[in-house]
Amino acid sequence: MMRFHSVAAEWVKLIRHEPAMSSLTSTLKTIYVTRSGLPLSFELDWPFRHATSGSDFDVLHAVIRLENSDGLRALVAVNLSATLREVLPSLEAKDTEGPVINALRKEVDHKQIEFAKSSKLVPLPFSSRHYNFKLRQWVFGHASDEEISCLIERKVYWQTHLLGGDVWLGDPTEALYLDSNTDHIAEIAGGLARKGLLRLERCYAAALPALMDQKHRFESEMAEALRQLEEKHAFERG
Repeated sequence: MMRFHSVAAEWVKLIRHEPAMSSLTSTLKTIYVTRSGLPLSFELDWPFRHATSGSDFDVLHAVIRLENSDGLRALVAVNLSATLREVLPSLEAKDTEGPVINALRKEVDHKQIEFAKSSKLVPLPFSSRHYNFKLRQWVFGHASDEEISCLIERKVYWQTHLLGGDVWLGDPTEALYLDSNTDHIAEIAGGLARKGLLRLERCYAAALPALMDQKHRFESEMAEALRQLEEKHAFERG
């Protein structure tokens, strides 16, 4: 037990110094899971470009891929409002990548994005509804400890299943999405390690058989989430 706590403490210290993945510069794919259990990856076509239609907003094109599917994806145009642009330090990836990914992930959470094999481009607002001007912070919805634990399990499973290797749990994008912080995520991940579901090494998690053997659970959760999303869009089409 003492060895585990020393490793966890070291991980918490190092988590703040781990460089964030960039969708543009990294050749490695990162899996981001929605709260309903859909494994996604994102391709962001930097930089933001000012709209040529005379409208006062900036646009970033993105591809959201539904992993573990038969090539399903969503092509979106992220429309950054002038109001939100004023509070951003810059439009560079280092200041906007995490919020953009989480805004798109929340659109999937809210069943506003449909996955298909078509090349239809869908405009999506990146606006003040994702930002609390009074508190000066991003708002993507608070997650309970149980929800955080579930997301960690899903993330480690899907990243291991689809890509292999260890999984970085110190991603500030995840903390932002959960309205938490990397230290708290480290504590919850430590609890999963004590249950024998994963092994922690600094700020990385390695899935153990007890987690990977739950394939049916994770794939069932994904199938149900996708069924609900597709049912919603089929109803709207009539």
